[in-house]
Amino acid sequence: MTLSAPATLLAAIATLLAVMIALGTAILVARTRGRVKIFPPVMTGSPELECALRVQANTVEQIVIFLPALWLAALYFQGWIPPAIGLLWCLGRVLYAWGYRADKPGRREPGFITAMLSTIALIVLAGIGIVQAWMVASA
Repeated sequence: MTLSAPATLLAAIATLLAVMIALGTAILVARTRGRVKIFPPVMTGSPELECALRVQANTVEQIVIFLPALWLAALYFQGWIPPAIGLLWCLGRVLYAWGYRADKPGRREPGFITAMLSTIALIVLAGIGIVQAWMVASA
């Protein structure tokens, strides 16, 4: 695996996109706070703010699992599949954020499921790749 290989670059793009999504959720919280006039340290009082805060918190929780899984899969499983799944995770998080609004928070499930299944798939691919690498190293 080289840093300029197309699959590695795509994994880097998925990583950068995931970081931008996390930043976007923080910006969403700040903008929502200004709109509803609820400023830190207050965390409640507006369903719109509470939904924005939950989107941000869930995204941070998920990115902590996603990023190591993406790079372990990219390093050990290799090929286009891990970064493509990484981009699918990003799409899932955007759908989650868009669907999790105060008026209909139940619309968050498709995005959540997409992102969660993507993370699970990356974990499985990383595991397969690590076991294969271990077997080659042990032979």
